[in-house]
Amino acid sequence: MNSDIFDFEISRDRIAQYPLENREDARLMVVNRKDADIFHLKFSDIISFFSPGEVIVLNNTKVILARLIGKKETGGKIEVLLLRKQNDGIWEVLIRGKIKPETKIVFEQIQAVVLGKNEYGSYTVKFNTDDDEKIFSIGKLPLPPYIKRDPEQKDYQYYQTVYAEKIGSVAAPTAGLHFTENILNQLKNKGIIVEFLTLHIGWASFRILDKSSKNYVPPEYFEISVKTSDVINRALIEKRKICAVGTSTVRALESAFKDNRILPTRGFTELFIRPGYVFHCVDKMVTNFHLPGSTHLYMVCAFGGNKLIERAYRTAIEKGYRFYSYGDAMLII
Repeated sequence: MNSDIFDFEISRDRIAQYPLENREDARLMVVNRKDADIFHLKFSDIISFFSPGEVIVLNNTKVILARLIGKKETGGKIEVLLLRKQNDGIWEVLIRGKIKPETKIVFEQIQAVVLGKNEYGSYTVKFNTDDDEKIFSIGKLPLPPYIKRDPEQKDYQYYQTVYAEKIGSVAAPTAGLHFTENILNQLKNKGIIVEFLTLHIGWASFRILDKSSKNYVPPEYFEISVKTSDVINRALIEKRKICAVGTSTVRALESAFKDNRILPTRGFTELFIRPGYVFHCVDKMVTNFHLPGSTHLYMVCAFGGNKLIERAYRTAIEKGYRFYSYGDAMLII
């Protein structure tokens, strides 16, 4: 691992290719910001780190079948990844393969035409149907590119959180993949308050920053209800701790914070959280181990501190933790 936490190498065998049969069996690294302690448990032990009255906030977004395989009229294969719906039948997408504006892409049963390329490398396409379900019906589960295989039947279960509800993400909120109904019930029985918000994960999850990158994070849509904001605001007033499960949840909460409270919100956020950012409403964070240069890792370093998180990642590599989407978890307290 290099001295720069944002630029490190990891061997391929440390990148989890399959989910664990029991979500709770993932390893849990606990990182204590106060005394810089790092220790190692199972994810099922996470309950002991919460006290009655604390609030845990989870992202209930649901992954869509976003990976579409088609052909140009000339016969060349084209892979399209849905990113964000802009209007009926019109989507922002990523395209693998060379393509020009006005190119027609032929899929099973439907077609699309490329309207143009966007500033940061995505494209806008228009399908010949306004029916989202028809578009999704030809799609595959969008496993990330570092999982070197096609989706299998088990992925359609394990690459969703057990509480996934609102359709719209093109990647799973991976920190939440470790939670089971059993863990959620144990938390509630202990007096911990479990609340949900929605942030539809998009291109921000794939964007890798380097020294030449503009400090830009693509917008993601999120919703925080009146009920959830009221619960969190009461906890803020009473100085009860708030834990965000996943960087997507942190991004939504921090985007909705204004005038010392969380506002019920529907809209898009372009918030880029990086070292130096002052957090307003998050005391604890559950997260996975992220790609070098990813916007997620920038946020984790902002929360835990570069030196401590670099040591945590070095320790994870040395002790054989599993990395990325199907990998192990970290709790920062």
